[in-house]
Amino acid sequence: MTLDWTAFTPWPALAGGLLIGLAAALLMLLAGRIAGISGILGGLLRPGDRAWRLAFVGGLLASPWLFAWLGRAPQPAVDAGWGTLVAAGLLVGVGTRYGAGCTSGHGVCGLSRLSPRSAVATAAFMAAGFATVFVARHLLGAA
Repeated sequence: MTLDWTAFTPWPALAGGLLIGLAAALLMLLAGRIAGISGILGGLLRPGDRAWRLAFVGGLLASPWLFAWLGRAPQPAVDAGWGTLVAAGLLVGVGTRYGAGCTSGHGVCGLSRLSPRSAVATAAFMAAGFATVFVARHLLGAA
Protein backbone atom coordinates (compact mmCIF):
# COMPACT_ATOMS: atom_id res chain seq x y z
CA MET A 1 0.00 0.00 0.00
CA THR A 2 1.27 3.46 -0.84
CA LEU A 3 0.14 6.83 0.41
CA ASP A 4 -0.66 9.44 -2.23
CA TRP A 5 1.09 12.42 -0.63
CA THR A 6 -0.24 14.78 -3.30
CA ALA A 7 -3.80 14.01 -2.15
CA PHE A 8 -2.95 14.26 1.57
CA THR A 9 -4.85 17.28 2.89
CA PRO A 10 -4.40 17.64 6.65
CA TRP A 11 -5.55 21.27 6.97
CA PRO A 12 -8.90 20.92 5.21
CA ALA A 13 -9.48 17.67 7.12
CA LEU A 14 -8.70 19.41 10.41
CA ALA A 15 -10.99 22.31 9.52
CA GLY A 16 -13.80 19.91 8.62
CA GLY A 17 -13.38 17.99 11.86
CA LEU A 18 -13.42 21.20 13.87
CA LEU A 19 -16.59 22.36 12.10
CA ILE A 20 -18.31 19.03 12.74
CA GLY A 21 -17.31 19.17 16.41
CA LEU A 22 -18.45 22.77 16.70
CA ALA A 23 -21.82 22.00 15.10
CA ALA A 24 -22.34 18.99 17.39
CA ALA A 25 -21.38 21.01 20.48
CA LEU A 26 -23.64 23.92 19.52
CA LEU A 27 -26.60 21.62 18.87
CA MET A 28 -26.09 20.05 22.29
CA LEU A 29 -25.57 23.36 24.11
CA LEU A 30 -28.29 25.36 22.40
CA ALA A 31 -30.95 22.74 21.75
CA GLY A 32 -30.05 19.88 24.08
CA ARG A 33 -29.95 17.50 21.10
CA ILE A 34 -27.38 14.97 19.93
CA ALA A 35 -26.18 15.46 16.36
CA GLY A 36 -26.77 11.85 15.32
CA ILE A 37 -27.83 11.96 11.69
CA SER A 38 -29.82 8.72 11.79
CA GLY A 39 -31.82 9.98 14.78
CA ILE A 40 -32.39 13.35 13.16
CA LEU A 41 -33.58 11.76 9.92
CA GLY A 42 -35.69 9.18 11.75
CA GLY A 43 -37.33 11.98 13.71
CA LEU A 44 -38.57 13.51 10.46
CA LEU A 45 -40.78 10.45 9.99
CA ARG A 46 -42.51 10.93 13.35
CA PRO A 47 -44.85 13.73 14.38
CA GLY A 48 -43.33 16.39 16.57
CA ASP A 49 -40.45 18.81 16.42
CA ARG A 50 -39.59 18.79 12.73
CA ALA A 51 -38.43 22.38 12.18
CA TRP A 52 -34.93 22.05 13.62
CA ARG A 53 -34.53 18.62 11.99
CA LEU A 54 -35.45 20.03 8.58
CA ALA A 55 -33.03 22.91 9.10
CA PHE A 56 -30.23 20.50 10.05
CA VAL A 57 -30.84 18.20 7.07
CA GLY A 58 -31.21 21.24 4.81
CA GLY A 59 -27.81 22.44 5.93
CA LEU A 60 -26.31 19.02 5.20
CA LEU A 61 -27.80 19.05 1.70
CA ALA A 62 -26.95 22.68 0.95
CA SER A 63 -23.34 22.60 2.14
CA PRO A 64 -21.85 20.87 -0.95
CA TRP A 65 -23.44 23.50 -3.20
CA LEU A 66 -22.14 26.28 -0.98
CA PHE A 67 -18.67 24.73 -1.06
CA ALA A 68 -18.81 24.47 -4.87
CA TRP A 69 -19.96 28.09 -5.10
CA LEU A 70 -17.06 29.28 -2.90
CA GLY A 71 -14.39 27.26 -4.64
CA ARG A 72 -13.60 24.24 -6.72
CA ALA A 73 -15.64 21.27 -5.58
CA PRO A 74 -13.89 17.91 -5.45
CA GLN A 75 -14.97 15.31 -7.96
CA PRO A 76 -15.51 12.09 -6.02
CA ALA A 77 -15.14 8.80 -7.82
CA VAL A 78 -17.20 5.84 -6.71
CA ASP A 79 -16.04 2.55 -8.19
CA ALA A 80 -19.24 0.62 -7.58
CA GLY A 81 -22.46 -0.05 -9.40
CA TRP A 82 -25.94 0.99 -8.32
CA GLY A 83 -26.70 -2.44 -6.89
CA THR A 84 -23.64 -2.35 -4.66
CA LEU A 85 -24.46 1.18 -3.50
CA VAL A 86 -28.07 0.31 -2.70
CA ALA A 87 -27.03 -2.85 -0.83
CA ALA A 88 -24.38 -0.91 1.11
CA GLY A 89 -26.88 1.81 2.01
CA LEU A 90 -29.41 -0.73 3.24
CA LEU A 91 -26.76 -2.53 5.30
CA VAL A 92 -25.68 0.76 6.86
CA GLY A 93 -29.32 1.54 7.67
CA VAL A 94 -29.83 -1.86 9.31
CA GLY A 95 -26.58 -1.46 11.25
CA THR A 96 -27.62 1.99 12.38
CA ARG A 97 -30.90 0.66 13.77
CA TYR A 98 -29.20 -2.38 15.32
CA GLY A 99 -26.48 -0.23 16.91
CA ALA A 100 -29.00 2.37 18.14
CA GLY A 101 -27.15 5.15 16.37
CA CYS A 102 -24.69 6.05 13.67
CA THR A 103 -21.08 7.15 13.47
CA SER A 104 -21.99 10.76 14.09
CA GLY A 105 -24.15 9.98 17.11
CA HIS A 106 -21.79 7.46 18.68
CA GLY A 107 -18.41 8.42 17.21
CA VAL A 108 -18.63 12.19 17.47
CA CYS A 109 -21.19 12.92 20.16
CA GLY A 110 -21.06 9.77 22.27
CA LEU A 111 -17.28 9.57 22.54
CA SER A 112 -17.06 13.24 23.46
CA ARG A 113 -19.49 12.52 26.32
CA LEU A 114 -17.31 9.53 27.35
CA SER A 115 -20.18 7.08 26.78
CA PRO A 116 -19.02 3.46 27.18
CA ARG A 117 -21.84 2.30 24.89
CA SER A 118 -20.64 4.68 22.19
CA ALA A 119 -17.04 3.49 22.61
CA VAL A 120 -18.14 -0.11 21.98
CA ALA A 121 -20.34 0.92 19.04
CA THR A 122 -17.55 3.00 17.46
CA ALA A 123 -15.07 0.13 17.88
CA ALA A 124 -17.58 -2.17 16.17
CA PHE A 125 -18.07 0.32 13.28
CA MET A 126 -14.33 0.59 12.78
CA ALA A 127 -13.75 -3.17 12.99
CA ALA A 128 -16.52 -3.81 10.46
CA GLY A 129 -15.03 -1.20 8.13
CA PHE A 130 -11.53 -2.66 8.41
CA ALA A 131 -12.86 -6.18 7.79
CA THR A 132 -14.93 -5.04 4.81
CA VAL A 133 -11.97 -3.31 3.16
CA PHE A 134 -9.70 -6.29 3.83
CA VAL A 135 -12.17 -8.78 2.35
CA ALA A 136 -13.05 -6.57 -0.64
CA ARG A 137 -9.49 -5.63 -1.54
CA HIS A 138 -7.42 -8.62 -0.51
CA LEU A 139 -9.72 -11.62 -0.66
CA LEU A 140 -12.12 -10.66 -3.45
CA GLY A 141 -9.63 -8.53 -5.37
CA ALA A 142 -11.89 -5.47 -5.79
CA ALA A 143 -10.33 -2.06 -6.48
